[in-house]
Amino acid sequence: MKRLHVAFVLAFVLALPWAAWPQERFPSKPIKLVVGYPPGGSVDVVGRILAEGLAQKLDAAVVVENVSGAAGAIGAARVAASAPDGYTLLVGSSNELVGTGILNREQKYDGRRDFTPIGLTVSAPLVLVTGSRSGVRTLDEFVKAVKSNPGRFSYGSPGVGSTMHFAGELVKHRAGLFILHIPYRGVSPLTTDLVANSIEFGFMSPPAAMPLIQSGRLVGIGVSGSQRLPSLPQVPALAEHPALGGYELTGWIGLLAPRGLPVDVEARLIQAHRAVLQDPVHRKKLEDAGGQPATGREDFGRFVTEETEKYVSLADFAKVK
Repeated sequence: MKRLHVAFVLAFVLALPWAAWPQERFPSKPIKLVVGYPPGGSVDVVGRILAEGLAQKLDAAVVVENVSGAAGAIGAARVAASAPDGYTLLVGSSNELVGTGILNREQKYDGRRDFTPIGLTVSAPLVLVTGSRSGVRTLDEFVKAVKSNPGRFSYGSPGVGSTMHFAGELVKHRAGLFILHIPYRGVSPLTTDLVANSIEFGFMSPPAAMPLIQSGRLVGIGVSGSQRLPSLPQVPALAEHPALGGYELTGWIGLLAPRGLPVDVEARLIQAHRAVLQDPVHRKKLEDAGGQPATGREDFGRFVTEETEKYVSLADFAKVK
């Protein structure tokens, strides 16, 4: 009789619908944040602040993995091809989510369609910098030096299609300058060459540029936003120069997951990301790193779509090939 009772209970349990079974709590194992750049760059700095905050909010281990190359596109492609379970996420920027796809029609992912947008983390203008021994100290000196020596100077970026690349091309177009573009494999090697005066100019994010400007190893020439940065009040906006009137181009960084993320996992990550942005400690860390933290309420998916449309127009406007 006892055996019949056990068999009946087992049959009843097995007949329950799948949804009635207890589900695995998310997260139940470490989460990996993929950063498409070497350690030390702006996306890496923001990614590590984000990893620390998410670990606290999710009560789980969160580790950063640097997968550099192709202006962040290699890391983004890896995340896009990962299982949509919430355990592999992308700390992505305007470079690999917008710029590289415009210039590389064979790119294996689409920044608008192949990710689940979790949230915008920070936005920030870029800083045009030069080495301490270049002889250029002001925005006006930069414009005059390049205009009077067409083809002699070069500017570097983390790669073709990066936001920094677009920023440089827009400077060339607006001011009528001829300056060569040198793509690098990330911010770190570009920084090394700028400090060593192996290349004259380059665009960098505030988190990467600020310590070098403050130490005197680099000189800040101009900011790509419409206004000066409170953290770098001595550096003018590029738009302040008559030859660059109306200039504005900003970079941004956000958190994404592969397409097809379960709704409950997506909601959990959105909640945790928003909590990090609203946490005064982590918000200050993002600000101290030179970023302008988002509110956590932005429609990140729509934002990426609008940015893509803007960059498509810019690529045509600046004749970026």
